[in-house]
Amino acid sequence: MHFAMTDEQSMIVETTRAFVERELYPHEALVERTGHLPREIIQEVKAKAIEAGLYAANMPEEVGGAGLDTLTWLMYEKELGRANYALHWTCVARPCNILLAGTDEQKEKYLYPCMAGEKWDCLAMTEPGAGSDLRGMAATARQEGSDWILNGTKHFISHADIADFAIVFMATGVEETARGPKKKITAFFVDKGAPGFTVRDGYQNVSHRGYTNQVLEFDECRLPSSAVLGEVDKGFEVANTWLGATRLQVAATCLGRAERAFQHAVEYAAERQQFGQKIGKFQGVSFKLADMALELKAAHLLTWEAGWKFDQGTVTEADMSMAKLKATEMLAMVADEAIQIHGGMGLMDELPLERIWRDARVERIWEGTSEIQRHIISRELLRPHGG
Repeated sequence: MHFAMTDEQSMIVETTRAFVERELYPHEALVERTGHLPREIIQEVKAKAIEAGLYAANMPEEVGGAGLDTLTWLMYEKELGRANYALHWTCVARPCNILLAGTDEQKEKYLYPCMAGEKWDCLAMTEPGAGSDLRGMAATARQEGSDWILNGTKHFISHADIADFAIVFMATGVEETARGPKKKITAFFVDKGAPGFTVRDGYQNVSHRGYTNQVLEFDECRLPSSAVLGEVDKGFEVANTWLGATRLQVAATCLGRAERAFQHAVEYAAERQQFGQKIGKFQGVSFKLADMALELKAAHLLTWEAGWKFDQGTVTEADMSMAKLKATEMLAMVADEAIQIHGGMGLMDELPLERIWRDARVERIWEGTSEIQRHIISRELLRPHGG
């Protein structure tokens, strides 16, 4: 693994950072104040992102994306992560790469419109009674002739309010395994407006203002067999094949926010005077900066290594869990310490620190809690020893 960025990586980082500072930062105050991202801002910034070549950059070249390798994609995600989440995720959309698992007909209907910015997707797995335990999902799909009938509820579904369709995972049977019965899972495309499919407002979230979540309800929602994504009863295989790097994406965006908070802390410590000297001269502040730099560097290295190994085909579940765990917990620490260095001003909305501090909390929950990540890591350590 080479630690220096290539010329291409440097160009992508510089272009993305400049776009974030020029096109996203100016809208942050409005979104934070109102908790709403106006559609006109979405359309305006989306058009600029498409023109800049940053829209859907996570996807392969053959479908119109930038074709970035995983490590370079994570560098791009880190720069986007500096901004308010609703702004960068909605205006500079990265369609879910599970769309690549679709048939040619499904790609024409769902993938390519998302790539062009004509449609948005959303991914529906989580249920009120089944979060990290996807095998515990209660929502079902049963077959009637050549059709499928969906029933149940999904919640915490990100930006389903603006999505044109949902990729929904449903229990479609039970299989016997050495560890007992397990549910079979199938993925479906469900268009907004389909009979029996209702999208309701979700919950008010302290993190990521403007970034919405909804409740999806299915009541005898009838779909044709052409709506199945992948194979029947093979939903876990589809998810595991295409969604593996999402933990690294979370880690990368956390790096961007942590870096922004850290820079504010360094600059403030170098400028603010108390008791006749710059506060950075006081050991109580300088040691905080040293610890923040150390944790940020460690999270960078874990994330970049996992991204590099992903492209080599050698990445493990533990590699990705370590990166996600370290980056999310590091962000919480850096955001908190940045506020401590600023004192009362750190909690004022003139600075992005209070937002970064609030936003950091959800990162240790979604895409697998910190406890789940520790379970994955320890399981991989113990498995060779029969544990």
